Amino acid sequence: MKANVWMGTDRVKVVDVPDPSILNARDAIVRVTSTAICGSDLHLYHGFIPAMRKGDILGHEFMGEVVEVGPQVRNLRPGDRVVVPFPIACGHCVSCQRGLYSVCENSNPNAGVAEKVMGHSPAGIYGYSHLLGGYAGGQAEYARVPFADVGPLKVPDDVPDDQAVLLADVFPTGYMGAEMCDIKAGDVVAVWGAGPVGLLAAASARLLGAGRVIVVDRYAYRLRLAREHAGADTVDYSETDVLDALKDLTAGRGPDACIDAVGLEGHHGNAAVYAYDRAKQATKVETERPFALRQAILACRSGGIVSVIGAYGGFVDTFPIGAFMNRSLTMRTGQCHVQRYTRPLLGRIQRGDIDPSFVVSHRMKLKDAPKGYRIFQKKQDECTKVVLKV
Repeated sequence: MKANVWMGTDRVKVVDVPDPSILNARDAIVRVTSTAICGSDLHLYHGFIPAMRKGDILGHEFMGEVVEVGPQVRNLRPGDRVVVPFPIACGHCVSCQRGLYSVCENSNPNAGVAEKVMGHSPAGIYGYSHLLGGYAGGQAEYARVPFADVGPLKVPDDVPDDQAVLLADVFPTGYMGAEMCDIKAGDVVAVWGAGPVGLLAAASARLLGAGRVIVVDRYAYRLRLAREHAGADTVDYSETDVLDALKDLTAGRGPDACIDAVGLEGHHGNAAVYAYDRAKQATKVETERPFALRQAILACRSGGIVSVIGAYGGFVDTFPIGAFMNRSLTMRTGQCHVQRYTRPLLGRIQRGDIDPSFVVSHRMKLKDAPKGYRIFQKKQDECTKVVLKV
């Protein structure tokens, strides 16, 4: 089969690889129909996530048709149309029983390696480094789905792929980011990053009752989408001081909640600050560029909530712990527990509460994946989200 594989920093390639097969009684094989390129994939593309190997199949957002199931998979059968959550979860461990699917205790075969870096291991993830299991991803014609009796959600025929595939990651992630804010009617929520996750976090904050949403970014076309689809006020950090702007927009009080939807490859409008973190990152003194996280902490009103859904991989420098502790802030974070959200969010799509596909700007064939990565990474042609049709 054809698959898009990691070939080294800033290089991917579509090549022939062996077809997947059933390895466990709870496996399924899915013929992929749509798979997306995520902002987290760019962290792999740029070489910021450790334990990638040449030839690893990328992609953790995919959906398609079940073609084969193991003998213990009784909820699916060949022909079912499904979307597959990106965290691989067993459904039976203590974490899964508590709905914390992205920290499943049984799905990462390389848990011992992850424990040395993180203390405890999170769940395995499709196409996302051997630190998190080394599982083949879904940017391919076929994918093996472990624990298929737990993860995949059947998708009705009247829900198009462009909507359904977003249930694999970005829509649940954005929604969870807003949900972690404990939004009360009329609250002000600020979102850093107007990529797909940030845009869907902003739209989800509206769904959950926020009175005002403010989105921070530097790309005019992404800020336009935030205004059009989330009714957001917008701040261009390349033209204005973000902290001053947020004080002005909230009468000096600060947002009730702040969502970091940027993660480790953040940018900053101040050239000196950006150069500082770039140098620290290049010399391995820190692994992240946490501009958005720092600003979110400093901007949030005292007693407010900082929700972190941007992906981080290691260690940050100059973390404002004094502001965080002394101002009674709460931080909530995590890779999304997607299995918790797929069914209710599918219901919201079917009821017409939201059409998350507004974030999809480009549709390409699987063979064009390298081009898709380049234009997404370089923000060319007003690219917000690439869906690969297989």
